[in-house]
Amino acid sequence: MTDKKNETIEAARQIIISLGLPRAQQNERSALSLLALLNLTPDKPWSRAENPLIGTTPIMDWAREHYGKEYAPNTRETVRRQTLHQFCEAGVARCNPDQPDRPTNSPKTIYQIEPAALELLRSFETRHWHDKLAAYLAVRETLIARYAKERAQNRIPVEIAPGQQITLSPGAHSELIRAIIEDFAPRFAPGSVLVYAGDTGDKWGYFDAALLAKLGVNVDSHGKMPDVVLHFTKKNWLLLAESVTSHGPVDGKRHAELAKLFASSKAGLVYVTAFPNRAIMGHYIGEIAWETEVWVADAPSHLIHFNGVRFLGPYQSGS
Repeated sequence: MTDKKNETIEAARQIIISLGLPRAQQNERSALSLLALLNLTPDKPWSRAENPLIGTTPIMDWAREHYGKEYAPNTRETVRRQTLHQFCEAGVARCNPDQPDRPTNSPKTIYQIEPAALELLRSFETRHWHDKLAAYLAVRETLIARYAKERAQNRIPVEIAPGQQITLSPGAHSELIRAIIEDFAPRFAPGSVLVYAGDTGDKWGYFDAALLAKLGVNVDSHGKMPDVVLHFTKKNWLLLAESVTSHGPVDGKRHAELAKLFASSKAGLVYVTAFPNRAIMGHYIGEIAWETEVWVADAPSHLIHFNGVRFLGPYQSGS
């Protein structure tokens, strides 16, 4: 790597330190990500920094093309979770400024340098840098609070009990989770209590681990949890529901995983796959496991029983 490339990367790293980002982001990976967000190639002065809309993989490609840094494809999540996420939290960059309600885990997610940060960085290596840095840091917390409020406004509210709400990350997956809780549960498990609701953003939006433990299930990791768990107290059933918008019905493999995870449950287990509509259900009809239930959000008063020997209810092993 040429001296000029190294100098620019080091300058970006020093800027990251000056902006107060944690030590874990004070590295070459974050420096190159910042340079990509600015489209600052080694031959350009900081005054010509730009503000393109750019995704995680394009950032990695940009670093290879302009600075000769090779990243393995599996580094993508590290760049996203250990650099870009922190840039957004610090107000240095914005996530999906073109479409704030884009799902958190969308492959179309893009980032852009925040306007005030862009103005500041264009002054780097000029006599105005120090004064502009001081002024920027003085108002940065206000910027962070404003953008956090904007993100919160795009979250999906879900009523989990009368007068009680949680919010989930935006996207079709979360919309279907809301429908399971607000439309499916009152119809087919009236009076049920929400135990768990997943979220694409922070993985869980709600988890009453104490209630689940009382029912005999201790879960150390939520990684294999279904999208929604409801306790139908009247019948003492646990309804394990999967929200399917692009992948993952309760097929044979998933049925076995959930059966193992909830094997110690004192409540009967009911497996439910939820689809937003019948068109999407049609893509997965051949994968759905027997002895499970299917619910379609656009026909909320109907339930499809795979086996049909009885109405909604738990099946005993071997029955």
